Amino acid sequence: MSQNHPSAAAAMACLDEFMRAFNARDVKAFEATFNFPSVRLASGRLVIIEPGYHQPEMFDRGPLADWDHSAWERREVIHAGADKVHIDTRFTRYRKDGTVIGGFDSVYVVTLEDGHWGVKIRSSFAP
Repeated sequence: MSQNHPSAAAAMACLDEFMRAFNARDVKAFEATFNFPSVRLASGRLVIIEPGYHQPEMFDRGPLADWDHSAWERREVIHAGADKVHIDTRFTRYRKDGTVIGGFDSVYVVTLEDGHWGVKIRSSFAP
């Protein structure tokens, strides 16, 4: 199965909304792009994410303290089935002046659960 599988378009739309909500700092809309529990593997830590995990203050500290927005640089479907899509991605984080904080390779697993496409697993090299 490939990039042309019908589920690939739904998974990409989920990632479009994921990035839009993240950049808007809209925590409610951002969490709506997940299927919980969700897993994030980054910075040597595996985190199980449940509803309410994301808080508005996450945008003001740690790796996002200097961050203004992010953008997808690459999104390529690795595998696609009827209810799960694996996507090879690279995203870049930017400061307000447009300078790059960093670019990070990641793999996203987007699943269809109860009629909802959402991010189930992320493995990233981002801090």
